[in-house]
Amino acid sequence: MTLALRGEKLTRTFASAAGEVHACVDIDIEVAAGELVVVRGASGAGKTTLLNLLGGLDRPTSGKVWIGDVEATALDEDALAELRRERLGFVFQSFGLIPILSAAENVELPLRIVKTPPAEREERVAEALRLVGLADHAAQRPTELSGGQQQRVGIARAIAARPHVLIADEPTGQLDSRTAATVMDLISELVHSQGLAAIVSTHDPLLVQRADRVIELHDGRVTSVAGATASVAESAAVAETDAAAEPATVSEEPPHAPLTRAEAREQRRSAD
Repeated sequence: MTLALRGEKLTRTFASAAGEVHACVDIDIEVAAGELVVVRGASGAGKTTLLNLLGGLDRPTSGKVWIGDVEATALDEDALAELRRERLGFVFQSFGLIPILSAAENVELPLRIVKTPPAEREERVAEALRLVGLADHAAQRPTELSGGQQQRVGIARAIAARPHVLIADEPTGQLDSRTAATVMDLISELVHSQGLAAIVSTHDPLLVQRADRVIELHDGRVTSVAGATASVAESAAVAETDAAAEPATVSEEPPHAPLTRAEAREQRRSAD
């Protein structure tokens, strides 16, 4: 297994008028090439903060991030920006397309920024639009496309630079359930056919089934990791969280799945 993205003991704390807000707390996470990881949790659980830390859009209060074999958290801003351009692709909930540009021109934009030669730009744009099923819509502007088509243009833009890692924050948040499922199927297909490592945040339970692995966040902490590719580090981190939440007890009842912190609190309230 080739790790494309790794976070170690990631913590992000924000100051507020009401005191410190712990958006992420001691999160260990790994994403391998060819793997689709979904981060799930309610609004405010810390999903966007975690993806921003992993994508180098924000810096952790403590902890480290590796993109491939490069420690991103050790880089200065210029080197980090270059690393993002070369190895990361981002997909946003709001699509982020420029209205006056055609689909092809939107996809081409990041390639222009890194001064990719014109002939290669043209080839990559055509390939990216073909992969997302929009080869016949290259000349259309965003207002002439449906919401699902606009998000597919966003995905094409993210993969045109041939990144190692795809980071998508609520990419289906503005889509109806049928279109959302189609977009997630597309991301899953690209991950497995192109060997991308992808991490996608969502609160939609219908989209979770497309994932190779699902990480549940609650109050900035990982409360569960499900899937055949769950890493040893992540499983150990969840076990430590559960152990800290509940004192050890001796029971003669049959073994069961460990409680999350939220379930433990609910059980205590019911007992009272």
